[in-house]
Amino acid sequence: MSNIPFKITSKPVKQALKDTKLLAPLPLYRHILRSHRQLPQDQRYLGDSYVKSEFRLHKSIDNPIQIISFLTEWQKYLEFVRRNTDQDWKKYKLNDTLLEKLSDDQVNQLWGLLKETKELYDPEAEAKAEFEQQFKDKSK
Repeated sequence: MSNIPFKITSKPVKQALKDTKLLAPLPLYRHILRSHRQLPQDQRYLGDSYVKSEFRLHKSIDNPIQIISFLTEWQKYLEFVRRNTDQDWKKYKLNDTLLEKLSDDQVNQLWGLLKETKELYDPEAEAKAEFEQQFKDKSK
């Protein structure tokens, strides 16, 4: 017998999906990839790769809260991509509340994504950052 005092079923997930009008994972995934078609080629490649990776990593999640959270955030992203122009992306920032809620793994993943995008738009960015770090270290 399990130590869990309640039975976990998929009913709460199905009800929550109906209440919030979230798309199911596969249609959401397809909509996101289709929405990336409007992006410049380099952004599309980066976005498609990231989305595919995230959906693969979360494919086996069975925790209803995590599923709802995952689908909700990706649906917000889909709406953001659909309604924003190329210039809107440049002014978007994460708010402090959201950043504080991120786990260490999520922060590391976000940092990796930031590095990838900087290298994509400024191939010399990494070299500049290393040079600046060396300069700071020597000046101490």
